[in-house]
Amino acid sequence: MVDEQIGLTGRRWMVATMASAGLLMVTAPCVAWAQTPLAASTERSSSERGVTVKVSAKSVGQPGSPWEFAVVLDTHSADLSDDLAQSATLTTDDGRTFKPTGWLGAPPGGHHREGVLVFDVPTPRPGVIELRIDRPGESAPRTFRWQL
Repeated sequence: MVDEQIGLTGRRWMVATMASAGLLMVTAPCVAWAQTPLAASTERSSSERGVTVKVSAKSVGQPGSPWEFAVVLDTHSADLSDDLAQSATLTTDDGRTFKPTGWLGAPPGGHHREGVLVFDVPTPRPGVIELRIDRPGESAPRTFRWQL
């Protein structure tokens, strides 16, 4: 009788373990997807008035770290004197607007600049974000949009 009880308990434990493993296999990709940063193919580009601005979402969506956007400005005809820490904003689909907490990159001037705009993580997490860069002498901001 003791052997039967141990056998029954062992089988219940094995079934419960297999069920838990199956549940983990089904839900793990969903959890990973929800926390995965935007793919490297998320580069956006805008060319206007002889200046090309390229933006890539770097660490957007990673829990516990600030959101970062790599920015590259290129021109052959103008001086890139933008103060990106002042001229950039991050807007969410629910209307919240954030200023960068920093610019880590080349100082104003020259014909090629690159660096990283850093933002605090918007909470709650938005479904869509839009990075806007107001450039001197341009009538409308450069707008770069991502679906999260």
